[in-house]
Amino acid sequence: MLQSTPKSVPTDRSSTLMTSPSDIPLSTTQPTPLPSPQRNGWRSVSDADLVFTQDEAGRYFSFCWQNSGHRINPEQVIGQPSQFAPLDASTYLGLVRQVLEDLTPMRFEYGFAYASRYFIFDLTLSPIIVPYGSATLVVAMGRFLRTATREEALALVNAIAPAVLAPRSSRYRQQLTQVIGQIRRSLNLETIWQQTVEGLGTALNVSRCLICPYKPPSQSLKVVAEYCQSDLNSMLGAELKLEDGLYLAQALSTLEPVTFSSTEGVPHSVLAIATPYKDQPNGLIILYQLNSEQINPASPWSDIDLDLLKEIADQVGTGVAHATLLEESRNLAAELRRANESLMERHREIEEARQQAEAASRLKSEFLANTSHELRTPLNGVIGFLKLIMDGMADDPEEQSQFIEEAHRSAIHLLSIINDILDVAKIEAGKMQLDLNPIQLDDLLSDVENFIRPQSQQKSLSLEILTPATRDDVVVLGNYQRLLQVMLNLLSNAVKFTHEGGITITAEVLPDKILVQNQEKPGSVKISVADTGIGVSLEKQDKLFQSFSQVDGSRTRQYGGTGLGLAISQKLVEAMGGIVNFYSMGEGLGSTVTFTVPLYQDPVMISAEPSELLL
Repeated sequence: MLQSTPKSVPTDRSSTLMTSPSDIPLSTTQPTPLPSPQRNGWRSVSDADLVFTQDEAGRYFSFCWQNSGHRINPEQVIGQPSQFAPLDASTYLGLVRQVLEDLTPMRFEYGFAYASRYFIFDLTLSPIIVPYGSATLVVAMGRFLRTATREEALALVNAIAPAVLAPRSSRYRQQLTQVIGQIRRSLNLETIWQQTVEGLGTALNVSRCLICPYKPPSQSLKVVAEYCQSDLNSMLGAELKLEDGLYLAQALSTLEPVTFSSTEGVPHSVLAIATPYKDQPNGLIILYQLNSEQINPASPWSDIDLDLLKEIADQVGTGVAHATLLEESRNLAAELRRANESLMERHREIEEARQQAEAASRLKSEFLANTSHELRTPLNGVIGFLKLIMDGMADDPEEQSQFIEEAHRSAIHLLSIINDILDVAKIEAGKMQLDLNPIQLDDLLSDVENFIRPQSQQKSLSLEILTPATRDDVVVLGNYQRLLQVMLNLLSNAVKFTHEGGITITAEVLPDKILVQNQEKPGSVKISVADTGIGVSLEKQDKLFQSFSQVDGSRTRQYGGTGLGLAISQKLVEAMGGIVNFYSMGEGLGSTVTFTVPLYQDPVMISAEPSELLL
């Protein structure tokens, strides 16, 4: 009697499906546990007294039968015409070829003839596997059961031949062997899951195959990969509760294949098998078989199905565990890399902050040194001229008046420096409050000219002021004192750093509307201060608007100043809703500073081109 060969099953298992597994509730009926056959059809043969090796043609390469009542000399069998021969040689050789092709042992009862007598053996055929996974010989181990008549022996052989030589077995065994090989070669979880369901679904021709990862003590499973026939709804991503299907929980707890079959409604059978690693489940494979015909609920799955499924489940469990460990290690490495990059970035930020702090400290030290010099110079002038007057060093009232005038000029200069320092302190503290009012542009430029023209004439520099041609006065919105301060700062720098040539002040109306203090204004006036002075190199221009910073310390010592003028001017203009820009093509090529002031009202222009009017 055949014991571990596949049961006879229809060659077409894809009968018309009336519904899908997703429409069948997970049964709470007690599942049917399957028998536990030995792996790959192998079961030990106790008290084996027959051992021989053969090739697929049936030639004997060794032979030994040690039964006390029946002894055959090996020389009578090895290399001789078959005297100890199997009945129905084609069926027997078919079994030998199937073992060699599948590389899987097979156990069955079979009849042999010798000297006109017939013997029945409990026989196990096993492949002799050589390197690189092939086999050309089988080893047979048998236990003599009984003698029989020819008719009895032939009846036994004819009964087992259809089941053993089912064409489906070899085909899907090869397919499942390929699935195992693919699983072993992959270390990607998604690839392992998908190859498993597709390989099993195709090889076994089931209606649906699902795979769900599992991590104790979870009570639910999520479908992460699916194979299903085209007329079924997908269950990918579905959640399966262990409490809704007792066979699922039993498969996870026993690590053995468990089935549930039902003939109610649409006949169906479900097989669940856990994927284990180190005797612990890490996933579950679920196969559904639907059929419009009656399904045998006792055993819809053959022994060979179960053997191969269990081997695949072991391989999947190992592959999943290794892929999970690899993924976790990769995630950990990525997390460590991100943490390291974050630390490196933080280190860079701290280093940059340290360098900026050191640079700021150096700048403030340099600023204090320059400022102390700038403060002492006018202060010494005040003290010196007053001392000359107090000591009666003036020769006449006219010279005494000159001493007083020089002391007053030095005091004004000193006050200007102190005001700059106080302005910076207010701006950095956020306490600079500006009241914006309408200002006549011509009045502002006139006052500026009165301050600057004497200074430019002392250095023989030209001073030109260009204003837009309008029918009415140009009125801007700003703080008069602060606008005057900005203009004087810019023009004082222009005079200070220009040795020949001249300075040009240009006012231009920009008609684009702007928003100032949540109020829309008709446009703005762009005021430009251009000189033909020493200019600034391109790489040093970013320092111009930094507080306490000078483009070149040697120049500061040469020309004087605290380095606060442009920084203060920028903050004041921005506080009044304008923008400051600096342009220079390089050292010795002059420079231009522009800033904008919002228009209070839209003037009526005479022409599109500005007229040149000398104030």
